[in-house]
Amino acid sequence: MNVAIEIPDEVASQLAARVGEVTRAVLEAVAIEAYRSGTVTPAQVQQMLGLKSRWDTEAFLRRAEAYHDYTMADLERDIAAIRNATGR
Repeated sequence: MNVAIEIPDEVASQLAARVGEVTRAVLEAVAIEAYRSGTVTPAQVQQMLGLKSRWDTEAFLRRAEAYHDYTMADLERDIAAIRNATGR
């Protein structure tokens, strides 16, 4: 899908001076927010941004400080799922 947005020239110039390619910066911002909100997975972020590997994707998300809230209840649920799957 192609999406067009209008940014005033002055603002676009300021963005370009700070982030370089504005189009890429906007795409990265969308990917980061979609990941933070739980809308997309890391694999989908990788696909959106054309990143080469899972590790590149993880590094990108870490630099962006894009983390999911992972609670103690989440951990306990994951441990229970692993135990059920392995029969332990």
